[in-house]
Amino acid sequence: MASVNTILLFVFVFSFISLLTVCNAVRYDPTWDSLDTRPNPAWYDESKIGIFLHWGVFSVPSLLSEWFWMQWEGEKNKRAIEYMSANYKPDFTYADFAKDFDVDLFDPNEWADIFNASGAQYIVLTSKHHEGYTNWPSKYSFSWNSMDVGPHRDLVGDLATAIRSKTNIHFGLYHSLFEWFHPLYLRDKANKWKTNEFVTSKTMPELYELVNTYKPDVIWSDGDWEAPDTYWNSTEFIAWLYNDSPVKDTIVTNDRWGQGVTCHHGGFLTCSDRYNPGVLQKRKWENAMTVDSQSWGYRRDATLKDMLTMESLLATLASTVSCGGNMLINVGPTKDGRIIPLFEERLRALGVWLQLNGQAIYGTKPWTHQNDTIAKNVWYTSKKNTDGGLDVYAILLNFPDPGQFVLGAPTASPDTKVTLLGYSDPLTWKGSKGISITIPAIPFNRMPCQYAWVLKLTNLF
Repeated sequence: MASVNTILLFVFVFSFISLLTVCNAVRYDPTWDSLDTRPNPAWYDESKIGIFLHWGVFSVPSLLSEWFWMQWEGEKNKRAIEYMSANYKPDFTYADFAKDFDVDLFDPNEWADIFNASGAQYIVLTSKHHEGYTNWPSKYSFSWNSMDVGPHRDLVGDLATAIRSKTNIHFGLYHSLFEWFHPLYLRDKANKWKTNEFVTSKTMPELYELVNTYKPDVIWSDGDWEAPDTYWNSTEFIAWLYNDSPVKDTIVTNDRWGQGVTCHHGGFLTCSDRYNPGVLQKRKWENAMTVDSQSWGYRRDATLKDMLTMESLLATLASTVSCGGNMLINVGPTKDGRIIPLFEERLRALGVWLQLNGQAIYGTKPWTHQNDTIAKNVWYTSKKNTDGGLDVYAILLNFPDPGQFVLGAPTASPDTKVTLLGYSDPLTWKGSKGISITIPAIPFNRMPCQYAWVLKLTNLF
């Protein structure tokens, strides 16, 4: 049996080590200079692909876009006014739509299955859009939340549980800082941001509530642009996220935290909707884009030509990842809680492509070239292999005709090997500065995929 002195010595040493660990832990000040030094958790860059979900009371009219309330009563959009006049009584208010946000067909386990099949590594669900309706039973949104009116259930909690129990996908949340017609916000605005009662009584309490209750791995902020970050108390909140929150080691944030902050500060940069610069960026960035090219929310009047094809979707993915970005693919669920078949088909088709070609996407880094110097519609990515070397992937948006296909960027060595992912036979090649690859006449039934073919090049100089 250990002596009392030995036990006391062990306790002292353990306590001293614990104290050192606490003292040496990096803490961030509530300034952008400090917050911008915090590295993103590795999982985010390695993931590359996420799914965005715009869902709320705007899913009931499902006309024009998720901005329907503003288009109707703020911008006085002619089509919105005519639609409301033709279909609703004169005293109908936007809040009256909430009772029809019934989500009676919402099965969070089915959503989890679709997202898992897509190959996405994280999701971002709208917890609250600019209309102010919260998809969780917030204590700070009385009678304007998913428990009090509409579904009478915790939509954020239900999906978080399904995602975490059925998949390895990271769960994230979108949150709008402002609300179009909230009287406290409008009063602060009228006071030219010299007061911030809306922030202290509504916005920030909601954010702390979301993080403490659901422990998301992403906080995707929006609705910031009218007021400076000092009005929103953004840096104070992010410092808490990074230093003391229950998700301080896994959380990532974006750049929409106040007027002038976007594209300059934050965990990753979004810069603008559907941001895709086409060239390598100095900082981590994300391309938040939509399958429906016209809207983030579901639209009943969407047409097939509005929807991105798989070719377009994969071209966007290739250019985004090649230039160091992540792609956040938005689909808008319906008011009854469905992912419509066309959105589901796009997501599942993406997953099939990734099962074959995912090694050219997940965990990759930008190569020395993003585009080829000779061949058009070719995007490069790279990844260290188990031997310590570098594998380079050339994503071809158009499949070459049989014969010689020349890539100008790679410099081959005598040990260079070229393979077409999903095709069993290695490809022959010649050349040194630039490489001429012999493309065989591949029968249709042996073609590895339908779009965006990947050449893997190993042992380059």
